[in-house]
Amino acid sequence: MTPHELMEEAVRFLDSKKAEDLAVLDIGNLSGIGDYFIIASASNTTLVKTLAEELENRLSAAGMEPRRVEGASSAMWILMDYYDVIIHIFYRETRDFYCLERLWSDAPRLDVQAILGN
Repeated sequence: MTPHELMEEAVRFLDSKKAEDLAVLDIGNLSGIGDYFIIASASNTTLVKTLAEELENRLSAAGMEPRRVEGASSAMWILMDYYDVIIHIFYRETRDFYCLERLWSDAPRLDVQAILGN
C-alpha cells in the first residue's frame, strides 16, 4: 500500500466511524518525517481510543503495522505513526489547544470531501 493509499484508507475509515473535523495536511515537501498528517477529533476520550484501536486493527488486517502508537493511556491525543502517514486522533478540546493546523499552516490541505468521493 502506498502512502497515498494508506492516507485515503485511514480517512475513509475514520469518516465511516464518525470522527469529526477530518483534515489532511501534505507535509511531504516541508518535513522528512512523512508525507501526510491526518488529523481527526472525537467528542470524548472513549471514542478517541476506540477510533485508534479500530483503525489500527483495520490497517493491521491490510498488512500495515505502525512504527509506534503514543497517547493511548490518556486518550486525549493518540498519535499513530505509519512512517509516511502520521495520524493524530484528538479529544476535541485537546485539538483546539494544540492546533496542529496552525503549527503546520505552510502545509497544503487536501480536500477531504474529494478523498471521500463526495
